[in-house]
Amino acid sequence: MRTIGHFIDGIETTGNSAEFQDVFNPATGEVQARVALATEADLDAAVASAAAAQPKWAATNPQRRARVFFNFVALINRDMQELAELLSAEHGKTVEDSKGDILRGLEVAEFVAGAPHLLKGEFTDGAGPGIDMYSMRQAVGIGAGITPFNFPAMIPLWMLSPAIAAGNAFILKPSERDPSVPVRLAQLAIEAGLPKGILNVVHGGKSVVDGILHHDQIGAVSFVGSTPIARYVYATAAAEGKRVQAFGGAKNHMIIMPDA
Repeated sequence: MRTIGHFIDGIETTGNSAEFQDVFNPATGEVQARVALATEADLDAAVASAAAAQPKWAATNPQRRARVFFNFVALINRDMQELAELLSAEHGKTVEDSKGDILRGLEVAEFVAGAPHLLKGEFTDGAGPGIDMYSMRQAVGIGAGITPFNFPAMIPLWMLSPAIAAGNAFILKPSERDPSVPVRLAQLAIEAGLPKGILNVVHGGKSVVDGILHHDQIGAVSFVGSTPIARYVYATAAAEGKRVQAFGGAKNHMIIMPDA
């Protein structure tokens, strides 16, 4: 049976994981793979890899960072069918719907290829007597994303693309129910020229989420999921002094009419 590992320091690995969770094919109900669940040591390894790689990446000029995303977009387009079939097999949405999931994320990867312009600062001459003002955009350091089951390509790409293009390293904690596409995206990022350590993927449940929220080297956290967990993530991360955005709810409602 296929084992899905974490993606740490440029390679897929089960690391120190002693626990694994079944990954089902929703169309058949069959177990098709198992995913490694991260330990504290696995998360620490991902953070250490990110911390080692991030300063050099932040010092890389935005034009060169943007070129990685040009390559990344091309590789996602090249492997669109493979990614869609992989996503469909774990999530259950159709292959065509899965392509839509990927394309909506791809749009953000395309957008951040404009980083050389998007990251420009501002300068105000003569804001006051003898006073000039300027602003600079600088990387936070290490960011983390906690993403849900329903869009395993779109939402990770929405988070990791701007963070990495801005010079940060990024740790992604996707849903353990459909983990393959996020790992495959990390592999494609390396193929596109992203330095190892800038994008790491760790799998797991609440213990990994808590590890991210409390880790003193992670400076920012982005979350999409249920409203109760969004409140928990926001309160916990804010209490730790992290920048945090937490998006809860956003359900797609279906109304069944009497004549259905």
